[in-house]
Amino acid sequence: MAEYKGIKGFKVQTVSTDPAASIVATGTWASGGALPAAKYVGYSAGSQTANLFAGGATTPPANANQVGTTYKYDGSSWTAGNNLNEIRFDGVGFGTQTAAIAAIGAKFPGSSITNAVESWDGTNWTEVAEVNNQRYGPLGTGTQTAGLIAAGYDGTSYTAYTETWNGTSWTEVNDLNSAGSDRTGAGTSTAAIGVGGSNSLGTANVAITEQWNGTSWTEVGDLNSARAQSAGSGTYTNAIVFGGTLPNGAKTEFWDGTSWTEVNDLSTAKNALGGSPAGTTAAGLAAGGNTGTGTTATEEWTLAPSFQKENLGQVFYNSTSNAFKVTKDNSGLPLGAWSSGGNLNTGRRLASGIGTQTANLFAGGETATAKIGLNESYNGTSWTEVNDLNSGRGGGSSFGIQTAGIVAGGELDPGANTANTESWDGTNWTEVNDLNTARRSMTSMGAGTQTAGLSIGGLVSTTVQAITESWNGTSFTEVNDMNTARQLAAAHGTQTDALAVAGSNTVYINNVETWNGTSWTEVADVNTARQKLGGTGTSTSFLAYGGNLPPTTGVTEFWNGTSWTEVADLATSRSVGGDSGSGSSSSALASGGSTNAGPAGITTATEEWNAPAPFATNVTLTAS
Repeated sequence: MAEYKGIKGFKVQTVSTDPAASIVATGTWASGGALPAAKYVGYSAGSQTANLFAGGATTPPANANQVGTTYKYDGSSWTAGNNLNEIRFDGVGFGTQTAAIAAIGAKFPGSSITNAVESWDGTNWTEVAEVNNQRYGPLGTGTQTAGLIAAGYDGTSYTAYTETWNGTSWTEVNDLNSAGSDRTGAGTSTAAIGVGGSNSLGTANVAITEQWNGTSWTEVGDLNSARAQSAGSGTYTNAIVFGGTLPNGAKTEFWDGTSWTEVNDLSTAKNALGGSPAGTTAAGLAAGGNTGTGTTATEEWTLAPSFQKENLGQVFYNSTSNAFKVTKDNSGLPLGAWSSGGNLNTGRRLASGIGTQTANLFAGGETATAKIGLNESYNGTSWTEVNDLNSGRGGGSSFGIQTAGIVAGGELDPGANTANTESWDGTNWTEVNDLNTARRSMTSMGAGTQTAGLSIGGLVSTTVQAITESWNGTSFTEVNDMNTARQLAAAHGTQTDALAVAGSNTVYINNVETWNGTSWTEVADVNTARQKLGGTGTSTSFLAYGGNLPPTTGVTEFWNGTSWTEVADLATSRSVGGDSGSGSSSSALASGGSTNAGPAGITTATEEWNAPAPFATNVTLTAS
C-alpha cells in the first residue's frame, strides 16, 4: 500500500499540541486551592505562588459584608494571616507577599471613603502615611517602597488623580488623560499601564489603556473588550488582564506593549477578583471574585512548556488528539454583521461621533430645521443626554474618546462657517484655540486623541479644501495638504498614522490617502465612491460604511492595508451621522444620519458592527 508521503511528496510533522500564534496563546486556566472563605473587591499583592489577598467583602452588597481578613497563598493552599487594622474594600494593593501596600478604599462601617494606607511586613499590617486624595476604585501598581495609584471615585466625581509613593510619603503627579474608576494596573511606579474601568460619569465601562512613563500618561491601544473591576499580572509592556464586569467577566487579554490579543478565558466569569500584580504573563492568579455572589475559587494561569508558531497552510498530525489538522486563515471580517443598537433620543445628521462602540458621544449636528449642540452618550446599550456643546453646529471635525474629545469647525446657523474648537472632559465642553481656517462639511474628518489629533479637508465658501491641521492639545498648526481636496469623507487613525477615505469635491470620489505624520500618499481606491460615510479603524485595518451616492447606501468595505473588500451592508442605507472613530474594524458604531440626501430622512437608528479579528485556527482534516 502506498505511503501518504510517497503520494503527496512531503512529510507530515507529528506534534503533541497544536501550533499557536504565540507562547501566551498557549496559556490556560486551571483550578488552584480554594480560599478559606469567599472574598472579592479586596487588596491583592504578590505572584501566583506567593500571593496575598486582604480585606474586601465576602458577598454583595460589599458595604454590609466587609472583612479585614488576610489570606496568603503558597501555590497550593491559602492560610490566614493577621487582619488589616482598618476594615475596608475597593482600594488597591501592590507589592509582594512579604512586603505589600493596601491603599485607600471604602471604609467600615457603611461605605464612607478612606485615605488610609497600611504596609505589610509578612506578619502584620502597620498604618503609614495617607494619600493626598481619598477615593475608592483606583488602579495601583509597584512595590512597598515605590508605588503608584491613579483614578477612582472621591464621593463626588470620578477622578484622574495620580499619586506616587516613595516608601514614606505620597506625591501628586500628572493626571491620567481620562477620569474614571475600577481600572486595572500593571508595572512599576515609573513604567505602568492603566486599563479599562468605568468612565468619568460612572455610566459605562471603557476599553481605554494608558501608559505611564514616570512623568505623564499616554493613551495607547484599547482592550478588545471594555470592562471594569478586572485583575492583572505582568509589566507595562507584557501583561495579562482577566475577569471584569459582564459580559466580559471571563475574558483574558494579553498586552505586548502595543496591542491587546484575546487568549483563553477564565473558567468562570467574575469581577472584583484578586490578581497577581507581582506576577507575570507566564504565571498569573485569579482569586475569589464576584459571580453574583462571593466565591472561594482560585484559578492559575500557566503556559505550555514549549510551542510551535502557527504558519498558515501547515499540515500536521496531533498525536494527543489523534487527528490530522491544517492551520488556515479564519479572518472573521467578511463574516461580520450589523445589528441594531439603542436609538438616539434625537435624530440628526452631520454630527460629531467620538469614541468606541460601547463608549461613544454623538455631539451637535443638524435636525430638519436647525444646527444644534445636543450631546448624547452611549454605553453600548442606550443613549443618555449629557451637557451640550457651547455652539450648535453640524459638519465639524472630531476626534478622541468618550471622556476626552475635541470638536473643531463646522457650520453654525444661519450657514456661517466656524473655526471654533471645543474640548470635552467627560462632563463639560470648554472652548479652546480655534482652527486656523474656518470651514464646514468635515464630518468624520478627524483622527487622533484629545491631545494629538488631525482636522482634515472641508468646505470654505464654495471651495473644497485639502487642508490638514495638526492639534497638539493646545493649538492647531497647518501641515502638508492632502493630494486630493475633499469634504464629507471618513478619516480616522492617529495624528501620525491616519487614513482619509472617499468624500466629494466637484463629484463623489473614491480616492483614499494615508498619512504618515508628515505627508499624504495615495493608495488603492475604495470600491464605491460616496460622501457622508462613517469610518472606524487604523491605516492598515479600516471599516468604511454607509454614505450618499446619491441616493444613500449601506455599503460596508474593509481595508486590510492593501485593498478594499465589500462586507455586510448596514441594515439601513443612509449617510452616517456619527461613528466610532477610536474603535476598531471589528467593533464599530453607525449612528443617526439621513436615509436620503437631505434632512427629511433624518433617523435615530444606531447599528453595531461586530466581527472577530483576523486570526489563524487549526482545523481537523476529515475524509470526504
